[in-house]
Amino acid sequence: MSKVNLFISPTLFFSGYQREFRDAEYIIFGVPFDATSTYRSGARFAPTAIREASLNIETYSFRSGVDLEDLKIHDAGDLHVSGNISETLRRIGIVCREILEEGKMPVMIGGEHTITFGAAKGINGNFAIISFDAHLDLRDEYMGEKFSHATFLRRINEEIKPRRIIVVGVRAACREELKYVSESGNIKYITSQKIIRDGAEGALKDMRVFLYDCDKLYVTIDMDVLDPSFAPAVQNPEPEGVSITALLDMLLGICDTRLAMFDLVEVTPHYDNGITAVSAAKIIFELLMHHYKVRKR
Repeated sequence: MSKVNLFISPTLFFSGYQREFRDAEYIIFGVPFDATSTYRSGARFAPTAIREASLNIETYSFRSGVDLEDLKIHDAGDLHVSGNISETLRRIGIVCREILEEGKMPVMIGGEHTITFGAAKGINGNFAIISFDAHLDLRDEYMGEKFSHATFLRRINEEIKPRRIIVVGVRAACREELKYVSESGNIKYITSQKIIRDGAEGALKDMRVFLYDCDKLYVTIDMDVLDPSFAPAVQNPEPEGVSITALLDMLLGICDTRLAMFDLVEVTPHYDNGITAVSAAKIIFELLMHHYKVRKR
């Protein structure tokens, strides 16, 4: 990445398998940013915690039949973040755009969910955003802020204009957000209650129909989509979430060769004994290996 020098070198490499940037297919980087957190702060510590967890779980996937050792991964380290939200988002956009231009996949570890706006600015063309999240994040403003973890998806829709947005696992919203969805024409949500009742396959059917005409997919995973019993250490936990098995079934069922990039956000490591960071690392492992498999077909 010769054009930008925005990274702090990692002391731990995600998964422990590090390739040179020029040889890698997947470029992982952390964004230790949680300046707009409003309940449980600490997501800025997540990239390090998730890297550490990734070094202590096995690398073979029974789902995909792939071992992570087969993948060409480069961990670029953590982005130099700014206290200024706009500047941090600008830097994320530069980095993601450059990685995509090199023909590689950006994989971003947050940090709070606001950072997804910056990454989405790096994508060109006809793309959709799939957000696995307990919240819609479609408020016009929150606590006086236009850019925050509760408003970022609305800003993406207004300013970046993806073809489709679908939020999966929702169980927390306000009337303003529901009205915005009903008037948008390009946004859909699937509740966690529907997933629990009908299973992951029903949700997948809805997603596939909704996203059929999109050339690229950007997947963003807020760990609060999981029930707090599976992921207690998140910024804004909500009861009645989905299981990690259901989440992986949906993720791997929808992520085909159109997947351009993905992120995982909102882990606050010091609110549990490490289980949420382990789950986060496992989710990243499984999605990387699945994508590797579908690309090689």
